[in-house]
Amino acid sequence: MKKSDIELGEFERFLFEQGKRPNTVHDYSLHICNFHRWLVTEGSSIHDITRYDIQQYINFLSIQGNKATTITPKYSAIVAYMKFVGKEEFLNHIKRPEVRHIRNISPKSLSEKQRNRLLREVEKSRNLRNIAIVYTMLYTGVRVFELVALNCDDVEMKERSGFIIIRDGKGGISRKIPLPAESRYYLQNYLQKRTDLEVPLFLSNFRKRLSKRSAQRIFEQYGIGARMLRHTYGRELGVQPRYV
Repeated sequence: MKKSDIELGEFERFLFEQGKRPNTVHDYSLHICNFHRWLVTEGSSIHDITRYDIQQYINFLSIQGNKATTITPKYSAIVAYMKFVGKEEFLNHIKRPEVRHIRNISPKSLSEKQRNRLLREVEKSRNLRNIAIVYTMLYTGVRVFELVALNCDDVEMKERSGFIIIRDGKGGISRKIPLPAESRYYLQNYLQKRTDLEVPLFLSNFRKRLSKRSAQRIFEQYGIGARMLRHTYGRELGVQPRYV
């Protein structure tokens, strides 16, 4: 499908004018492309969209097992697109799953029981990349955007020591973080299965750099937020996460 098919270029300019960040613009464009593809399978298109189409798409996403936290950004993209084409009235009375606020149901850091359960569950998955990601975040306290920005040459490991280099952290600050034995073990397991040890460190299923949103989804499938691992790391060090 070409961008011109649904005027994505103009839509993206509209989003930037609305003050949306580049990552949001990228995600919204992707969501609208997926919505358009679904419409085509239903014998419609983004140009002939109706309120019924929007509701049916939301229902379809729910039936497919998507949680409210996954559906909400897709719906937000549709809201933005309908504003772009001047058809906001089509959004009236659309029913969709409600997102429970994590702040009200989740602690800021993992208890020892939650931490152990997370490690057991991710190890059961046998997904070497995801295991390495969880152990890296839990034992280094890096932020998600710092994690996905890592390249293979930002990791240095020896038999009894190792570290990762954050080259452009929050505020543009670089730092070197020691790797405990647990995280070294799982990173080595992951890297041994990699046929290419250039950039980046963590790859998506399409052999591209893992996105921040994709990394966050890894934690969401275990019912936690990625930031909780950083808080857990800070708690175990006895410091606030902002000092990590």
